[in-house]
Amino acid sequence: MNATTLALVGATGGAGTTRTAVELAAMGARDGADVAVVDAAFTTQGLSEYVSGRIDPDLTALLTDDSDAALSAAAYPVIGTGGDSGRTADGERDALDLPGRVDAIPARAPFERVARAKTAEAARKLERRIGEAATTYDAVVVDAAPVGSNEAVAAATTVDRAVAVRPATVHGRDAAQRLRGRIADVGGSLDATLAVERPGSGEGEEGDGVVRVPATDPEVAAAPTAARGDDAYARAIATAYEAAFDATLDVEFPEPSLVERFAP
Repeated sequence: MNATTLALVGATGGAGTTRTAVELAAMGARDGADVAVVDAAFTTQGLSEYVSGRIDPDLTALLTDDSDAALSAAAYPVIGTGGDSGRTADGERDALDLPGRVDAIPARAPFERVARAKTAEAARKLERRIGEAATTYDAVVVDAAPVGSNEAVAAATTVDRAVAVRPATVHGRDAAQRLRGRIADVGGSLDATLAVERPGSGEGEEGDGVVRVPATDPEVAAAPTAARGDDAYARAIATAYEAAFDATLDVEFPEPSLVERFAP
C-alpha cells in the first residue's frame, strides 16, 4: 500500500512552507514514520538548507540528466533528525533519537538545470518521483511554491492531499483564497489551510478547516522544533499533521501548566 502524499503549497512567498514541511515530517518521525520531504520549489531551493554537506545529485538532476537513478540517490537526512547530526553556527548538533526518520529530496542546482527541470516534461517526471517516494516511505510531504510553475502544478495535482500554507494575517487569508482558485483552475483542490504566525503578528479569526501554527524560532538551525518539544508549537504541529494527512498521531504530550493554559 502506497503512503499518503501531501503537498504543502505556499499561498505567498515567505509563508513558512518549507519550515512547516520539515516540522510536519519531524512530527511524523516522532510518531515512528519514515517521511520524505520532496522539494518542488526549484527557484528558492530552501529545503537544501536543512541538509548538511554536499548535495549531489539533487532532485533536479533526477528529473533531467540522471533520470534513470533511483530516488534514494538524492535523499539526504534532515539535520537533527538522525543519520547526520549536521553542524550549526553554535557547533555540532546532536541528532534526535526519533522512532522514524526524515529524508529531504532537495533541489540545489545552477540556473541552467533549474530551467530544464521546470519544463512540462520534467514536471511529469516529478509526478513519477513523488509516486516513487510513496512506495519507499510511510508519508511524503511535498514543499511547493505558489501555483505558477509546472513543478508547483504537478505537486498540487498529483498528491493525495493538498494544504495551503499562509501567513496568519489578512493578507495571507486573501492570498489563500486566490490560491484556492488557481488550484481549482488546474483541476485540484485544497483539503485544509495552515496559518503560520510570525513573531509580533496580531491575532486574527480563522474559519473552518484552518489550523493556526504559533510563531517559533525562524532560524534553520532551530529546526525541527516540534520533534523535541512539548510546548504550544509542538502541539500545533501535531494538530496540523493530523489535519493535513487526515490521520491520528500516537504522540502524547504532558498536560499544559496553568501558566500555559492562561497565557495570552
